Amino acid sequence: MFENLEKKTGVLLVNLGSPASTSTRDVRAFLREFLGDPRVVNLPRPLWWMILNLFVLPFRPKKSAHAYKTIWTDKGSPLIVLTQQLTEKLAKRYASEQLLIDCAMRYGKPALREKLQDFKKQGVEDIIILPLYPQYSSTTTASIFDVVADEFISWRHMPSLRFVSDYYQSPTYIKALADSIRAHWQTHGQAALLLMSFHGLPAKLTEWGDPYFYHCQATARLLADELQLNDTQWRLVFQSRFGKAEWLKPYCVEVLQDLPKQDIKQIDLVCPGFGVDCLETLEEIAITNKEIFMEAGGKSYRYIPALNDDDAHVELMAELIKSAR
Repeated sequence: MFENLEKKTGVLLVNLGSPASTSTRDVRAFLREFLGDPRVVNLPRPLWWMILNLFVLPFRPKKSAHAYKTIWTDKGSPLIVLTQQLTEKLAKRYASEQLLIDCAMRYGKPALREKLQDFKKQGVEDIIILPLYPQYSSTTTASIFDVVADEFISWRHMPSLRFVSDYYQSPTYIKALADSIRAHWQTHGQAALLLMSFHGLPAKLTEWGDPYFYHCQATARLLADELQLNDTQWRLVFQSRFGKAEWLKPYCVEVLQDLPKQDIKQIDLVCPGFGVDCLETLEEIAITNKEIFMEAGGKSYRYIPALNDDDAHVELMAELIKSAR
């Protein structure tokens, strides 16, 4: 008789990534990989190659390097460090099971391809890919799938694959967010308005069928309902607009500049599209946008951190893995 051997399962938490350091050289290398992804910038390749290499990469890395320096830690990039800490906590939770848990980055290190190859070497036959993007977007989630699919082309033994495309309306996710906001209010008090800010994308993508805009709307509404907020107590905005094309609205910066004129001078801000904090939340949202609001006449601006390696986030990941298995 043949012994019934259980397949070895591997789980990869995948995040965006960060430069290897805050040096302009490393930031330039990271931006070249990130902005060179056709999923990220939807322009004809020859045109974008010219723009990227002649106008973006010669100038943008120095500015971005300065921004990274304002949030860099002794351990390195917050995004990498926090993703690793979340992964380590999750791995401890499954220590007694035949389940390998690791993390990878779409751009930079630890590279997604290399982690998949590590699983192959360890005899993993069952792979779960869990992007840390609650709301699906072709610019993020689909880009991760592109790498996985391309890597598997050369594999003779194709593993079983489960890919978690989104979890924007997971009750566990919504409750974890709500609990973190309640905890913040318990310590600091509740501001007059809660801004829910999501990463912005070109509006054209919605016309092309990307559901991201609707996923963000659904998350925001579910979170407001969980917190029992009426429509005057919260707003949905989009941050990080780039270029002159129309992006998803309303724009975060414009709303921040306008709120004091409406006599709303105390706000809390949360970014439900980010599993862990990163340059965009820690520098753009928590520092730069705060300055914009205060200069416009605001009195109090408090950023509520992402779930990061909170126990509730670990439980959410465990629930998503259980559903995928």
